[in-house]
Amino acid sequence: MTPPPDVTGNTGWARFAGRVATDAVECIDVLAEPERLATGTWFVVADFEAGSGTRAGGRARAWRFAQVQDAGTHDAGAPSPTAWTGPPSDAWTSSMDQAGYEAAVGRVREHVRDGDVYQANICRVLSAPLAAGPTGTEPDARALAARLAAGNPAPHAAAVHVPAASGLDPVWVVSASPELYLAVREEPGTGTVVESGPIKGTARTPDGLTEKDRAENVMITDLVRNDLQIVCRPGTVEVTGLLAVEEHPGLVHLVSRVRGTLSDDVVRSGELWRRLLAGTFPPGSVSGAPKSSALRIIGELEPVPRGPYCGAVGWVADGEASLAVGIRTFWWADHGTGGVLRFGTGAGITWGSDPTAEWHETELKAERLVALASEPR
Repeated sequence: MTPPPDVTGNTGWARFAGRVATDAVECIDVLAEPERLATGTWFVVADFEAGSGTRAGGRARAWRFAQVQDAGTHDAGAPSPTAWTGPPSDAWTSSMDQAGYEAAVGRVREHVRDGDVYQANICRVLSAPLAAGPTGTEPDARALAARLAAGNPAPHAAAVHVPAASGLDPVWVVSASPELYLAVREEPGTGTVVESGPIKGTARTPDGLTEKDRAENVMITDLVRNDLQIVCRPGTVEVTGLLAVEEHPGLVHLVSRVRGTLSDDVVRSGELWRRLLAGTFPPGSVSGAPKSSALRIIGELEPVPRGPYCGAVGWVADGEASLAVGIRTFWWADHGTGGVLRFGTGAGITWGSDPTAEWHETELKAERLVALASEPR
């Protein structure tokens, strides 16, 4: 068996949807060279800000690796959950405190009252110092991924780590996402099918889900349906599941499913991913409706960029793809500040929102995962 890679060196490592990749050899700008994704296996990380209408500065990148294997061949050598050493549990700070977040909720409600938007997702970013090792060794993304897999298993868990020592554009993202952004696959007799699984509605138990949650989910499901119609054959877009209750560690979500068959001109244009991203990104569940108005409001109210949080992470391989919405996501970077670990959390705001309840929803979404990534005091 091939030994697991040393990601503290310069090889790079990624894992998503049953695939493990090692030895990063190339990084591309997806928006500049979308045609490159047509062949080979690429692991993708797209910042929320890479979407049209968002604040400037976001990137959508993809890394190609020399080795891509079934995840099972590496599991025996994976680090244990105890190998991760995170920041102290009391070291985290938020880009918005409770008063600031509740004020932002109130401002969104004013926009709803004025007819500017029906819903906008308002997020905050938690951050904690996490230094690189004494020789510049970056934190071990594999170890955090192992800890999350043990303590918070997720259907679309992902990790991509390409160290700066690789000589390529670096990335460090570990996600326990429960949400499907896009799945693309060929179905014989049908064509190239695209599917999305928007999540709106969160509570500790199914009894805690409200009519506001259900209305919010239906609204975003309709937005996703409209997004897919931009790139799909007329008449093929359908809602295949609506308001299903999914249980996850410590909480439940309302999940819907939308699918359609991609238009022939989209598939054959050589710009499939440019067209797909232009039509559907950023994901509707983490932006709002109408999307253009929601993105403008997000830019006004959120004090820091979201980065890969609420963006997309996953793989594209030879015309097929599986990409998760980058929620429940950690990312690390050292920009000369000694290294910072970040985590995003947010909530969908409508006219029916109670500001304090929305703050507590962001706390609920963060508490388990931040505790797993932290060291107790």
